[in-house]
Amino acid sequence: MKSIIRLRDFCRGERDWLLATVEALVRLESPTTDKTAVDRCGAELASRLQAIGGNVTRLSRPDRGDHLLTEFGCGASQILLLGHFDTVWPVGQLDRMPLTRVDGRLHGPGVFDMKAGIAIAMLATRALVETGTPFSRRIVMLWTTDEEIGSGTSRAAIEDEARRSDAVFVLEPSLPGGAVKTSRKGCGGYEVIVRGVAAHAGIEPQRGASAVQELAHQILRINALQDLDRGISVNVVQVSGGLRSNVIPDEARATVDVRVPSAAAASEVDAAFRGLRPVDPRTSVESSGGMDRPPLERTAEVERLYKRARAIAGGLGLHLEEGGTGGGSDGNFTAALGIPTLDGLGAIGDGAHARHEHVDIESLPDRAALVAGLLADLKD
Repeated sequence: MKSIIRLRDFCRGERDWLLATVEALVRLESPTTDKTAVDRCGAELASRLQAIGGNVTRLSRPDRGDHLLTEFGCGASQILLLGHFDTVWPVGQLDRMPLTRVDGRLHGPGVFDMKAGIAIAMLATRALVETGTPFSRRIVMLWTTDEEIGSGTSRAAIEDEARRSDAVFVLEPSLPGGAVKTSRKGCGGYEVIVRGVAAHAGIEPQRGASAVQELAHQILRINALQDLDRGISVNVVQVSGGLRSNVIPDEARATVDVRVPSAAAASEVDAAFRGLRPVDPRTSVESSGGMDRPPLERTAEVERLYKRARAIAGGLGLHLEEGGTGGGSDGNFTAALGIPTLDGLGAIGDGAHARHEHVDIESLPDRAALVAGLLADLKD
């Protein structure tokens, strides 16, 4: 108990440092697709990580921002702190969403998702080092630059570091009220393409086979895969087809968003897409795609991490709840490897990807103390 109170007091005493770190990162706008901007933010982050004693390695990428891998301490094993510093906001969004403190909230593009989470992890590590609190494992931070568009250039590094880790703590934003995330749905998508037979729509329509009509049949089949009671959502989100108003369309396609709660459900849905067959034998149906992020399932190991976090929060005078979400994160990848993963340890706030994006200022130091306590507590 004395240890967690010491960590809490240290973090509260460093509130101004924490806010300054968050604000410095937010001021450096970092949209995923702008490598120059992302690397500019990364350079500032790397400098600040080095200033607190981190050994920083840049994982260079030619088409995306460079990822940052940082190590603290030593030891044969490690704990991974994971997150991203790319955002969905374009350069110039700060003019429309100024970085401001209003009524106990810090507003700005990327502040909630998830630059405040990075600063929380940094302060948690500082707290351990500067209070002399023992921690038995090396702390490794991996801050990536393409999470918002699927983590194509970072997934391999994420999985490599996860395999070396005894646990993964993801500094993505919390659920409303501060709850951590003990489950996330797997996220994926499919494209369904139908090919038919073109013909003149007025002169000889009987010689044609409408790809649009066939796609309509397939959409009804796809819609039937949705089972919200089981947590399976399957939604056709884009449709296109046809060339001209007087031609029976010979091609049509649909894009489908899929969210599933488990690996078993992912396999079930995938088999259904692979098994689509045409109603009109003159047409053909093909599907491609799959799960981009596997589900983060609430396993016994995830539950164990949550219970430890809840006990530590109790020592801080806080009540820590848990929950799940339909959105994915890089924690999905680590959990799918069987590495115990606890997500949503970042800031309390609201408005991810929205104009009202903000974090609750007063809760930030205690979130850092919670993370520090988890890092110190994980001894077996």
